[in-house]
Amino acid sequence: MIHNVKSRQSYLFFLFVIAFFLLSALLVSCRQNTKPNVSDMHIEVKTERFDKDLYTGKSKDLKLTDSLLKKKYGKFYEDFAHRMVGTPEYTTLKVVEMMYKDQAYSDLQTEVDSVFKDLSPFDKQISQTFKYIKYYYPQAKVPRFIYFVSGFAVQTPVGDDYLGIGLDMFLGKDSKFYKAIVQSVPAYLSRRFAPEYLVPRVAETYIREDLFPERDEDRTLLAKMIHNGKVLYFMDQVLPDDVPDSLKIGYTTKQLDWCKHFEGDIWGYYLQSDLLFETDYQAIQVLLSDGPFTPGLGERNESAPKLGVWTGWQIVRKYMKENKEVTLAQLMAEKDAQKILNLSKYKPKSN
Repeated sequence: MIHNVKSRQSYLFFLFVIAFFLLSALLVSCRQNTKPNVSDMHIEVKTERFDKDLYTGKSKDLKLTDSLLKKKYGKFYEDFAHRMVGTPEYTTLKVVEMMYKDQAYSDLQTEVDSVFKDLSPFDKQISQTFKYIKYYYPQAKVPRFIYFVSGFAVQTPVGDDYLGIGLDMFLGKDSKFYKAIVQSVPAYLSRRFAPEYLVPRVAETYIREDLFPERDEDRTLLAKMIHNGKVLYFMDQVLPDDVPDSLKIGYTTKQLDWCKHFEGDIWGYYLQSDLLFETDYQAIQVLLSDGPFTPGLGERNESAPKLGVWTGWQIVRKYMKENKEVTLAQLMAEKDAQKILNLSKYKPKSN
């Protein structure tokens, strides 16, 4: 009798082990198949090192360097000289001459070279991201990606045919340079000037500026929430799976946890304050703008900033979960924010 019981227990344990491994394999398979297979797609993602070409030109004839940069970088070089580091009154030659005379520029380029010894991993992630973008939107134009150093003037500028990547704005939150410019660039911003933010910011800039710019008629808080939510949801679909939500939206882990914990309370605040259909710019920008926290919400300034953006993201995620027949293209084309809210069945519970 005892022998039979033990045999039965062994058999049940064997079945449990088999079931566990089958379930694990299924879950892994599901995770792996959340994105389409784009391994056979061939797209031309071109990255160029303007910062290197500019710096190496320091040892050459100034007029020759200016001529070569104009020929190779065209509109980007003009924008760099006239809009990023200089003014329209200065010639490109004058701007380059001024930079070469500034020791801080040389020191900054040295720091960039030490942090970014190899940019190929970033190039690979950018290529993969744009494969997904081209999968969903075959007509999307892939820009030139130009790495540059501007002295903290701009992070990811967009031009007629390029998307710039300011490497000096991704050196790492503890960079000595950011401590020196804290008066003009506060710490809540510079903490995101780290290498791991590079690809998410490139993707977000392209999505916002080239693919889905905000419509002028989207003036209510709800419309702006849904627009921002769609941008972040699109990032979910095209960024590598290991990119955490905190990098997509720019939150600390603590801020992200705060949002999750108080999700229902945040939603209740919008409703009780009749904010969803508010169009007053000053009233709603406090819920959409970046900052160290959201004024008036949370204790001891522990709230996360741009709560409207985060809530819009959760609404869109819920909408797509509840309406599995809706494609990504259909989501991005949907202009009715109220429809997305209604069909999302978004009703988080307060604590």
